Amino acid sequence: MKRYGILSMALVAAFAVGCNSNNRTDANAANPSGSPVGTAGTADRNNEVSGGDKDFVHDVSIANMAEIELGRLAAQRGTNAQVKKFGQMMVDDHTKAGDKLMTIASQHSIPMATELDDKHRDLREKLTKLQGAEFDREYIDAMVDGHQDVLDKLGSRVDKESLENYKAKTTDQATGDKVKQEVEATAITPEKSDNAITSSINQWAATSYPVVQAHLQTAKTIQNTFKKRMTN
Repeated sequence: MKRYGILSMALVAAFAVGCNSNNRTDANAANPSGSPVGTAGTADRNNEVSGGDKDFVHDVSIANMAEIELGRLAAQRGTNAQVKKFGQMMVDDHTKAGDKLMTIASQHSIPMATELDDKHRDLREKLTKLQGAEFDREYIDAMVDGHQDVLDKLGSRVDKESLENYKAKTTDQATGDKVKQEVEATAITPEKSDNAITSSINQWAATSYPVVQAHLQTAKTIQNTFKKRMTN
């Protein structure tokens, strides 16, 4: 009887060990990395480059490239002193912004646009055929439209409450006109994200927004000056 009792206990122990071994095998098959289930997946997702990030970088890098190329053109061909100065400002400011974006893109292997799209190529070709006051007007009109488009893209990447505060503090409530100020005077915070790559891109957008807004306001001021001259 004692032998049978010992034999039964041994069989139970062997069965238990076998079950534990099978459970470990099944778990390893389901999670071959050996990492705690749920943790690794979350960490990976927080460091992935999303399609939205790729599209944003592609679009703004094209716009940035266009501002630089057209800015050089304005600095060379512009006949109005304000237009020439504005063109050079485009070259300087957008080169800085582009370099910062390139740093982020390079760190995360995000492709930057290497050439203009059809829309901006057509605009460049159109402007190269113009001279004098006609060039100045068409260039500034394009800058107003272009900067508004970029501003909309940047706005999608920043905290909405901070953006509204920025707009309230930089706009004359009586006239609706923008108030002149240093671009750093009012902070715009990036839209929060658990993805570290998205966060870095959003931070670039938040930093760039006031600069682009200042460009847009300057372009509108020059545009209004041209319109007044034509009506007088």
